[in-house]
This record gives sequence, structure tokens and C-alpha cells, in this order.
Amino acid sequence: MNPVDFSHAVLISRIAARQWHALEDDLVVGRGEASCRPDGRMFVSVDAWHGTAFDRLAEAMLAALPRPLHTLVDEADLDLTAAWRRAGFTTRRREWEYAVPTDPRTTGLDSALPPPGVTIKAFGRAEQAPLRVLDRTVRDQVEAGPGWQDMPAEILADPVLDPSKYAVAAQSGQYVGLLRVATVTRQPRIGLIAVRAECQRRGIARALLAHALGALHRFGKETASAEVTESNMAATALFEGIGARRTGSNLELGLS
Repeated sequence: MNPVDFSHAVLISRIAARQWHALEDDLVVGRGEASCRPDGRMFVSVDAWHGTAFDRLAEAMLAALPRPLHTLVDEADLDLTAAWRRAGFTTRRREWEYAVPTDPRTTGLDSALPPPGVTIKAFGRAEQAPLRVLDRTVRDQVEAGPGWQDMPAEILADPVLDPSKYAVAAQSGQYVGLLRVATVTRQPRIGLIAVRAECQRRGIARALLAHALGALHRFGKETASAEVTESNMAATALFEGIGARRTGSNLELGLS
């Protein structure tokens, strides 16, 4: 593709439909990329050696991409946050990062039993058909309520559901709650907890969390990670009530 020369020092080249390079004396000093999330939102990222390369990349990308655009930054990274603000982005939401203990003696979840009539099925025991019905129900609840913008990526796609990653709560022959754990290199991550609207406020989410954390503890994992949107007061209370510790925060920035 033909490069666009923004200055004598930095050359911006669009190397693919959603990828850009910043070149300085034939050396790559920055990379920009855009990706479309399963919910249709476009997220952009820039990794640059210095501010000029970042600004040139951002200018080229914003000129080429349809809006609205989004990006996710570590709130502690003040330089990166400032760079996106220079490009016109503003804060849309904050997401807290938590380190969640797994030992039931620490969490107090050793006595968190499911409500009467509800049973917890362990990871790998869920059946595909009722799991997919519950997944569709959760999607419908999100669309009718808060919308996708505050939801984790785990439920945005139309995935091939892997029962090994799900613990589920069952009642009267149907699944009424689920918890998904994504395993990463060093630490498991709680990606999603969801309960059918008519079954909420009965302790099902707490029982699912007790089961999942207990299983991780028996597997030798001392902590798990989780992300909670700042506005989700119920999830914040749930995690902080079992001793989860805030370790950082991410900002979602947007440009309309």
C-alpha cells in the first residue's frame, strides 16, 4: 500500500486493512491496529516508541476508520491515556481488576450452599443444549437491560460453548445460572457470572462462585483474577464481600 508522509521524520504506512506502521529512517517506531469486537464495536490500539509516532498513527487511523471508535488502557499508564485524549478520546467507563482468593477459609464461602431445589454442576458436567439455552437467555437479558457495552467479551460472540469452562446451576430440569472461568498462563480468570433474571437475589451467584473458587483451590490455585465494571454495584459487593482485592483499573475510552 502507498504510505502517507505526515512529516519529513515519520512515515505512516497502511500495511493491511486494519494495520499501520510508523517508520523513521526505515525503522518501525510504532504500530497501530484496529479490531472489531463480536458486538460490532471497533477497538483501536497503538504501540509507539514516542509521542510523535503515536500522534501520526492515531491521525492516520482516525481518518480511515468509521466511528464510533474505542480503546482500552491501563489507568495507571498516564502517558498512553494522555496520548489517546490528545486524539480526542474521552472516558466511557472504568473496569476494576481484582485478585480473588480461592481458599474458602479466607472467602467465607465454605458455607455458601445453593438455595433449595438448586444444584451445582461441576466444570465439564454441563450439557450443551441447556447451556446454550441459558447463554441465549443471558444475551436477551443484556440486550433488554444494560446493553453490551458494559459486558465482558466472553458473552459477546456466538461461541461454541466449552462445558469444561463452565459451572452451572440447575433447577427443575433447566439451567438458571452459569460461571465461566478462562485459564490463562499464570492465573485463572473469572470471565462471567450470570443468573436468569427471575432467579436472582437467591444466592445462586454466590454458590457458583463458592464452587468455582473451591475447585481452583483444590487444584492448587491460590488466587483468580476478575474484572468488574465500576457501575456494577452488585458484582462489586459480591467480590469485595469475599475479600477480593483491587489490583488496578482499566479505562475504556471512546470517540464518537
